[in-house]
Amino acid sequence: MTLDLPVTQAAPEAAPKKTLPDAQTVTSVKHWTDSLFSFRVTRPASLRFRSGEFVMIGLPDDNGKPILRAYSIASPNWDDELEFYSIKVPDGPLTSRLQHIKPGDQIILRPKPVGTLVLDALLPGKRLWFLATGTGLAPFASLMRDPETYERFEQVIMMHTCRTADELNYGRELVENLRHDPLLTEIYGEGFAERLLYYPTTTREESPLMGRITDNLTSGKVLADLGLPPINPAEDRAMICGSLAFNVDVKAVLEGFGMNEGANSDPREFVVEKAFVGEGV
Repeated sequence: MTLDLPVTQAAPEAAPKKTLPDAQTVTSVKHWTDSLFSFRVTRPASLRFRSGEFVMIGLPDDNGKPILRAYSIASPNWDDELEFYSIKVPDGPLTSRLQHIKPGDQIILRPKPVGTLVLDALLPGKRLWFLATGTGLAPFASLMRDPETYERFEQVIMMHTCRTADELNYGRELVENLRHDPLLTEIYGEGFAERLLYYPTTTREESPLMGRITDNLTSGKVLADLGLPPINPAEDRAMICGSLAFNVDVKAVLEGFGMNEGANSDPREFVVEKAFVGEGV
């Protein structure tokens, strides 16, 4: 997920420069909708990160000054490249430029990963819930592809909510491919697909599953639909990534289940990514 605040005028497309500081090369770009795209870049040889963390990436402005924003790494920590999932803000200082990148271009990538959505910030448990809206899916795209996630938890539930069905396509394709991933299937057997549950919902467009994550949790609908027992602090763990309002609302729901917020230094039942909240997300 990323945060890109709007400005009054869209910035012109920036031409890549070979002299960019901390430069990495774009290897592929895919536009999922008019407002969402993903891209992959080369990985610095020295970069080590925990799945779920984020880095600062960006492009130079017209005066050569870097425009940097926090982006969750969507690829797992074992990947040779780095993947990112982004919104397009027409008047955004960075994404108005970033949305035009193509293979061979360069971006700035500061190789100092940080973040709270890491497995080490959670106590051991049985089920792990990933709760996201929009591009908040990105850190979970990393964690879902990390074998360590399935070493620590028996089941992983990915709840992802967007306004329209096509905004779910990135996550839907990722989960479908993961369920048949040869590496994970080899490690965990043919039953691996049953360990990764996916619950995509929309809030505006009619789709097979509807409703906000908070409503589907409190009503118990997601539990009934997936055949899961009531959420309890002894067995369930959760990670939250979305807008400020979403984070606050979901946090209250989890606390209502008796769960407590944790951190890297104090592992508990759930964690929240606070780096991306604000106007214009």
